[in-house]
Parts: sequence; C-alpha cells; structure tokens
Amino acid sequence: MAKKYVVELSEEERAYLKEYIRKGKASGFRLKHAEILLKLDAIPENKEWTYEKIGKAHSRKREAVGDIAKRFVKEGLEAALCRKPQENRARKIDGKVEAHIITLACSTPPEGHERWTMQLLADEIVRLEILDSISDSAVCDLLKKTSLSLGSKKNGAYPKREWNL
Repeated sequence: MAKKYVVELSEEERAYLKEYIRKGKASGFRLKHAEILLKLDAIPENKEWTYEKIGKAHSRKREAVGDIAKRFVKEGLEAALCRKPQENRARKIDGKVEAHIITLACSTPPEGHERWTMQLLADEIVRLEILDSISDSAVCDLLKKTSLSLGSKKNGAYPKREWNL
C-alpha cells in the first residue's frame, strides 16, 4: 500500500528529531512519534518502510502511523509529535455539580439505609436530575478529592459509632 501522505523532513527537522531521540527526556509517545517520523521521511534509505512495517516496529497500528504522517503534512512537526486533541472529553462534573454531590453526601441517608453508599449517591444524583448519568466510582473519586470528613457524626456518610471504653 502506497503512503498517502508523504513526509519530507528538512535537514533542520531531521537533526532536531535525532537530537530529541538521543536525549530521550520526553514522554514515551513523543519519542515514538519522533522515531516514526524519521522512518516516514521520504529519503532513499526509508524506501522499504511502509506504514505496516513502521507500525510493527513501533507497536502501533498502521492507521496510527498514517495519522502521524497526516498531522505532519497538514499541521507541521509539533502537531505530529503531540497526541491528537480529544474534543469529546468534556468534564461532566463542574463546581456546581460537585457542590450538589457533597451536600447530598452530607445529608441524612434515605429511609431504610443507615448511611450513603456510593451507588445510592449515584442513583440519587440521577433521580434528582443533577446529571444524566454518573457511576459510583466517579462519585467515589470526587469525594476522595474533597477535604470533607466523611466520618463526621453529623453527616450521613458513615454510621455513628458508640465507643465503649
């Protein structure tokens, strides 16, 4: 299969990438992308390097190698070295939602329950239409990040303990 996007590195870019790899201080994917770009370079020594061979050599799929080549041709060297931006990763939990969840965790648990569990909190958040959906692990992660004392006697997170000393 012929290369759809032809990567033609300048002498400066080639030298920069070689030095970048030699130093080896960057994160793993940036180093891999630099190595891939050097193999994609349209020079005679790289004639036998296809997307498939480059992918196998660097534990990447052929499509990923093609994406790196495409980003280089369309957006330049820095874009090819970086990860593709993920626009669909919007945060569900902003400060307002976080405040609702913390308030709920500190409230009295539902009737028939001694304390709030993460699943009960997640179900209640959906029932109150604070969020469309949330997992119990997301609730747990959020509550871990707060300085809230979930063991306080006044909140419903944990049962009251009588200490008989």
